[in-house]
Amino acid sequence: MPAWFHLLRLQSGGLYCGSTRDKARRYAEHFSGTGCRTTILDPPETIIYEEEYDTYREAFHREEQIKRWTRIKKEALIS
Repeated sequence: MPAWFHLLRLQSGGLYCGSTRDKARRYAEHFSGTGCRTTILDPPETIIYEEEYDTYREAFHREEQIKRWTRIKKEALIS
């Protein structure tokens, strides 16, 4: 079952990292204000980056990896 890692640009200018098995459902949750605490308090403006993986485990591993990166390195990935 495919899964995705994604980065969202928040209204504050910050970045949100996430992973999901159901991309459409998860994006709808984030943009409607029911996704998670972070996107409820600081709503997303846009989806800026995503990667597809064969399994959720791989997507989640990528999320955990990128969460440890500096903002500069995340911005370089997006570019």
